[in-house]
Amino acid sequence: MPGSPTARRRRLSFELKRLREQSGLTCAQVGTALDWSGSKVNRMETGSGRVQPSDIDALCRFYDTGDELREFLKSLARQAKVRGWWQTHGAGVPEWFNIYIGLEQGASTFRQYQCELVPGLMQSEAYAGELHRSGGHMSAQDIVRAVRVRMERQAMLRQPDGPDAWFIVNEGALRHVIGDRSVMRDQLDRVLEAVELPSVTLQVLPFDAGTYPATGPFTMLGFPAPEDPDLVYRDGITDAVYLEGEHHVREYTRAFDGLRAAALSPQRSARLIETIRKEYTS
Repeated sequence: MPGSPTARRRRLSFELKRLREQSGLTCAQVGTALDWSGSKVNRMETGSGRVQPSDIDALCRFYDTGDELREFLKSLARQAKVRGWWQTHGAGVPEWFNIYIGLEQGASTFRQYQCELVPGLMQSEAYAGELHRSGGHMSAQDIVRAVRVRMERQAMLRQPDGPDAWFIVNEGALRHVIGDRSVMRDQLDRVLEAVELPSVTLQVLPFDAGTYPATGPFTMLGFPAPEDPDLVYRDGITDAVYLEGEHHVREYTRAFDGLRAAALSPQRSARLIETIRKEYTS
């Protein structure tokens, strides 16, 4: 199965929950039948507990699944234990953000709205460094690690099997000077390079766009397997929210479509970015 360990763990959780729900049993009932606690079954279904291949064997015997599904689930359980490349950078990546990166690396579609900052997948090293230093709580070494992770994440946009990525950026994010004018000039060069990639589309939401359906930045991730539902991601200073229900995904999709309609076309957006870049050279 393609994707990151985090995406595989998520898929495994969905499959285990689906099997239990098909059986018409609760987590407590399954746990009692297998001489486990109900909370262990719940942890396996929510991805908060490690699932051993032996656990998969026991569950598949209980649910009376076929050999092919059992081996697939055992493969997911083994692959979910692998550490992602981003998890080797220590405090440079907060634990709560590790989850998002893992999901991002397994996504096949990527939709993001940014209203204050240039999208992370388009940021230059200097711009990203200024953002991380602004918090005042990271050591110099952790800032270097955090910036390195951000740069490595951007490789997904250049890969042949990378996600179809669509960005909508508020004009204010392009005019908000981070660092100095030189940093911003180089940053907009980076954006203009990114939009030349075949998998990337960018639209700018201009100041005169009027009202539009959004109250803050958000990201929507889609996955290659139809069994893996789309999700919406919103983050804060110390944590993140993942919205996976059909209602949430539908409403955020509607909001993103509204933003696309209000924003400039990709061609006009590129011309506006070039105009703003020239302002930073004067």
